[in-house]
Amino acid sequence: MLVERIKADLEAAMKAQDRERTSCLRMAVSAIKYRQVALNKDLDDQEVVRVLKSQVKQVTESLEAYEKGGRQDLAAIERKNLEILKSYLPPELDEEGIRSIAREIIEQTGATKKDFGKVMKLVMAKVAGQADGKIVNSIVNSLLQ
Repeated sequence: MLVERIKADLEAAMKAQDRERTSCLRMAVSAIKYRQVALNKDLDDQEVVRVLKSQVKQVTESLEAYEKGGRQDLAAIERKNLEILKSYLPPELDEEGIRSIAREIIEQTGATKKDFGKVMKLVMAKVAGQADGKIVNSIVNSLLQ
C-alpha cells in the first residue's frame, strides 16, 4: 500500500537525516492521518492519491506565491517538495490519452451534449488520479459539441 511506502520512506529519510524529505513526508503522513480521522476508516490507495494531489495543489500555490514575492529560497524548497510528492502519484495521462478514453466512453454510451455529467463521471472514474478534472472537463466538452 502507498501509505506504508510513504511511512517507510519517511523513516529512511529520518535515518539519513534528510531534513527536506523528512519534513515533506511528515506533512504528507499528517494529511493522510487527518483524512483517515475525518472519514473514520483506513484509506485505500486511491484515497491516498487524492490526499497527495491536494498536497501537490497546496505546494504549487505556495511555490507561485513565493516566486511572485521574489523569495527564491522558499520557492526552491517548495519545488523540492513538489518533486517528492509527485514521485508517489501515478503518472499523468497526456491530453491525447484522456481524449481517447473520453471518445471510447462516448461511443459506448452513445452520449450526447445533454449527457455531459454522466460522461464526466465515467471518464473521471477511469482516469482516477491520472488527470486534472479541468482538463478532462474541457476535453469532454469539446467532444460532445
